[in-house]
Amino acid sequence: MADITPLNPIHAPFFGLAGVAFAMILSATGAAYGTAKAGIAIAGVGTFAPQLIMKSLISVIMSGIIAVYGLVIAVLIAGSLGPHKSYSLFSGVVHLAAGLSVGFAGLAAGYAIGIVGNAGVRAFLTQPKIYVGMVLVLIFAEVLGLYGLIVGLILNTKTSG
Repeated sequence: MADITPLNPIHAPFFGLAGVAFAMILSATGAAYGTAKAGIAIAGVGTFAPQLIMKSLISVIMSGIIAVYGLVIAVLIAGSLGPHKSYSLFSGVVHLAAGLSVGFAGLAAGYAIGIVGNAGVRAFLTQPKIYVGMVLVLIFAEVLGLYGLIVGLILNTKTSG
């Protein structure tokens, strides 16, 4: 077991593990919501115009990428944890902040992708010219999750060194 000191208390890894959990749970929740919301619209469009299903899947794919952002930061944080490693309270709190930033950004991005994907796919059924605009708005929604990942990665680098 690593040395227990005021700067490396026994409860410090709890915060790092909470960061791992928040990153995965919140980003996966956002991805699941976005997939479900957009998938409902795709199923509805598929009954009227099956040829549009493949082009309409972009929102579901983008939702799935949100969960990958959470997975990346969760794996990076988990790599710093171990029963025989020294782990400071500073590292624990920074890892918690990293997990929360990725998780909540992923939740927001998944929500936005779901709403835009749902409305965009339904509009695409009646007006094919809307597709480019829909993809642009989906990209802006996806970037919200990417911003959270970038902040999480920057925070994660603050604990090594």
